[in-house]
Amino acid sequence: MPTDPLSRENTYVLDSESGTEMARIILQDRMVTKCMGGAISEREDAEIAAMHDILDIACGPGAWVLDMAFAYPKIQVTGIDISGTMIEYARANAQVQGLHNASFEVMDALQPLEFADNSFDLVNARAMFAFMSRADWPNLVQECMRILRPGGTLRMTEIEYGISNSPATEKLSGMFTQALQRAGRSFSPDGRHIGITPMLEYFLRKAGFEHLRKRPYVLDASMGSEAYSSNYQNIMTVHKMLQPFLVNKGLITDEEFEPLYQQSLAEMQLEDFCSLWYFLTVWGQKPL
Repeated sequence: MPTDPLSRENTYVLDSESGTEMARIILQDRMVTKCMGGAISEREDAEIAAMHDILDIACGPGAWVLDMAFAYPKIQVTGIDISGTMIEYARANAQVQGLHNASFEVMDALQPLEFADNSFDLVNARAMFAFMSRADWPNLVQECMRILRPGGTLRMTEIEYGISNSPATEKLSGMFTQALQRAGRSFSPDGRHIGITPMLEYFLRKAGFEHLRKRPYVLDASMGSEAYSSNYQNIMTVHKMLQPFLVNKGLITDEEFEPLYQQSLAEMQLEDFCSLWYFLTVWGQKPL
């Protein structure tokens, strides 16, 4: 029998059962999807409509699944996440919206996925760096190969942490990437970056995926930009929630954190605050 996912260790660096984190992810999902031009903007509608089963790994509160289920009512769209709280919320949302083709399961992406071989036409995964160790990436990509049908597509989108002209925000961001590096969640040799985006195509190629393609995105989160308010709320929340992680990794003390955090918020509200975030989507096909 499969192990109960709720009994496994949750390696996410934030509290995934927190209502605050759920609200932040919902906000972030909307912001990122809009920046990317839609839930799956790189594919033609006719290509997607020909699919039967789609999986979203680490779906969180289910925004991407619900968007796809609404847009393509004849496709069965499934989301999995280790958080029972996130899955309950996603199921309730699907029921309220009458999306009977959307389903959600509690499942740990770091374990063998509880799906049969050749189950899906498309597997989607977005922003998984916060719970994946370096060793987990090739294992998960290989598992996606197993559950995809021949000719099916694996689509992965990852982020590099935003850069800005705010000294305090840059300091906190740098501590976060260093903490990820110390926790074995980063591919950056010195912790200056998350380092996952350059690795995605390599992982797909090593697993045997073909016809690899990629598309970059830039989100402008500067003062006065369309995304500024959403990103400000996102950063205000995530940096506060990261405090225990940064302290645990020996990068700052609780006493040092609060004044730096408040300085960051103040600098982000300045008229000349400028910030950019980078995303990369890489996708490839399982051989026929």
